[in-house]
Amino acid sequence: MPTRPLTSSEELVIRFLEKAKSYQSDFELIKILRSRTYRIVRANVLIRASSEGNRRYFFGLNYLCAEEMANVDNPYIAFICGDVDRTVIIPAKVFFRYLPQISHDRNGEYKINIDKDLNIVLQGRGNRLDCSSYINNWEQLINPTPQPISDFSSVEQSLHSIIQGRLLEIGNARGFETFCPDKSKLFNERQLKEIATIDKCPELQFSQYDLLRQIDVLWFKKKGNHYIPQYAFEVELSTGVWSGVGRMSTLLDYENVPLYIISNDHRLYQKVISTNDNSSRYHFIDNNDLGDLYAAEKSLKELRYKIGL
Repeated sequence: MPTRPLTSSEELVIRFLEKAKSYQSDFELIKILRSRTYRIVRANVLIRASSEGNRRYFFGLNYLCAEEMANVDNPYIAFICGDVDRTVIIPAKVFFRYLPQISHDRNGEYKINIDKDLNIVLQGRGNRLDCSSYINNWEQLINPTPQPISDFSSVEQSLHSIIQGRLLEIGNARGFETFCPDKSKLFNERQLKEIATIDKCPELQFSQYDLLRQIDVLWFKKKGNHYIPQYAFEVELSTGVWSGVGRMSTLLDYENVPLYIISNDHRLYQKVISTNDNSSRYHFIDNNDLGDLYAAEKSLKELRYKIGL
């Protein structure tokens, strides 16, 4: 069966990786939720490529991909502008801060333009992000700022925090009181404790507190001085033991509280839940579906603010 010929953008990505290898740098394809990203040395790099346009280079980038990149360790985005020797290698956290100044549609698809001088075009006449220090920024990519290995989070750990942060923000947008036990973990450069509206997990009459306060995300309704549980979520990304199922069992006496497992492995979910006597109480949400819900909630919030309704 004949293979499909490579597009010009795909060829540029291959040349970029070949150049990375020429620096005696190993690379590995990794999956960060929606994006296909490469680990080069100790950097996580999302690669975008564009052939030459009419004095500009055009790239599409979904908000969710940009956010996911900005929340992993040592992240970069490489914009290849027609040639590997014309590549803007920008720290993803820097780029993410400028994202609100880049035009996008209501689906969260950002239209990134890079001009002939390799500066990113921002909203407003003549407004540019000066990328001169990021052009062919191989040195910073291959030799990043020293950081102890112990300080690095795995991609899986980073994604766990991303999903927790998104669940907290969805709950907040819907008017719930939200709790998360992982106080110091970061989402969009904010600690999760800053996003959650409750610092200390409420105690419930029919729940074992030591299990309750370890559940990844909880949504409550406040009634007087009491908190009534509404939703519980556990993020299960590993292929090992799913301990979250057991933790959420402490809420089984609250019959109106749905228990959600967030995962990218529906087959494993079915295997785990099939052995549980209370399987009907649990519900599966795919990582990508949660991302779509989060993007929709975020877009709706922005639209409500814009029209004042």
